[in-house]
Amino acid sequence: MIIGYVWPEPNTTAAGGRMLQLIHFFLEQDYQITFASTAAESEFSFDLDSLGVRKKTILLNHSSFDVFLKDLDPGIVLFDRFMTEEQFGWRVVENAPNALRILDTEDLHSLRIARQLSFKKSIPFTEQFWLDQDQTKREMASIYRCDLSLIISLYEMELLTKTMKMDPNLLLHLPMMFDAIDEERQNHWLQFDQKKDFVCIGNGKHAPNINAIHTLKKDIWPLIRKELPLANLFIYGAYMPESIKQLNSPKQGFYIMGYANDANKVISQARLNLAPLNYGAGIKGKLLSGMLNGTPSITTEIGAEGICENLPWNGIIANDVEAFAKAAILLYQNEDKWTVARHNGTAIINGFYNKFVLQKKLRDKIELLTKNLEEHRARNFIGAMLLHHSLASTKFMSKWIAEKNSKPQSE
Repeated sequence: MIIGYVWPEPNTTAAGGRMLQLIHFFLEQDYQITFASTAAESEFSFDLDSLGVRKKTILLNHSSFDVFLKDLDPGIVLFDRFMTEEQFGWRVVENAPNALRILDTEDLHSLRIARQLSFKKSIPFTEQFWLDQDQTKREMASIYRCDLSLIISLYEMELLTKTMKMDPNLLLHLPMMFDAIDEERQNHWLQFDQKKDFVCIGNGKHAPNINAIHTLKKDIWPLIRKELPLANLFIYGAYMPESIKQLNSPKQGFYIMGYANDANKVISQARLNLAPLNYGAGIKGKLLSGMLNGTPSITTEIGAEGICENLPWNGIIANDVEAFAKAAILLYQNEDKWTVARHNGTAIINGFYNKFVLQKKLRDKIELLTKNLEEHRARNFIGAMLLHHSLASTKFMSKWIAEKNSKPQSE
């Protein structure tokens, strides 16, 4: 059973694509899957019925979930982000105690929020600043309470094992999973002179994306456009707020396009992929999409973080606006450097995101934990301690809310 924070939207968010990859993995292992969520489906929600995945709408702070869970009796429960573990973890422990509990972090939310806060306050981000945040304590507690947490970023693995001193047995580095880029696929890519203009893609509900678009409009694009007056920048993404739509300026070659029916197509046609991210966490699906479609990128250290360790980047990394603009202009005009950047992207995907290798890694880990679950949990004393307190606090708060909601309101 997967408890979804939202229903997967693989065409609008990297998180949705990630969830669909996990669903396909479990289907390939012959699991029967039930996807449950408290959220409402949207027009962009993936058709899970087409995969034979059972869907279930569940209620927060309601005993009906307990009955449903007992009847289902799942062997594995996957929590989609730590918030769902906070809400339903104690119920899973009580009603499906033998189920393997897996947390898919997507990214470390606490890291992204701490970086956003430090950016807004114009103070340097430090690991201690991250540790001081309440959100960090909540997320770390959730990781400890689970049997296994899937970590998408190499940097976040290092943060958890070295800064937090967390037991590596509780974690598995599992980034996005893709088919290897072979020669046949590369032969279908457009060449340098067949591609033109710039693209930036990102969901409008994601604060780092909104900040990046404003940075492009105000600081970076005017510098690029001055040197490349015939070039255009196309911004794609679902759920764009009105403040972003109002930035549309065809005269300046700055186009707010909104939702892309085929994100791969629009990325594959652009010569360069721009992602001037000032804060964030995890790994950036938009940058991996560029690599998968033969489109190099200009991004920041935050954008490239955790993606490829020491391999050369798929383009240029630049942090300040002037260096970012110069890098974009250079790579847009220099075919030799652009071609090298494209090859770098292929090496990154094939070296770190090979689906065959990663699926085996996950399959072996699940098999090992399933066989030794009692021993594994016995070694996780911090997790057991946090579960005890969770059952003694979150549980009874939830029961109080449920009881309160069951009584008619007085006049």
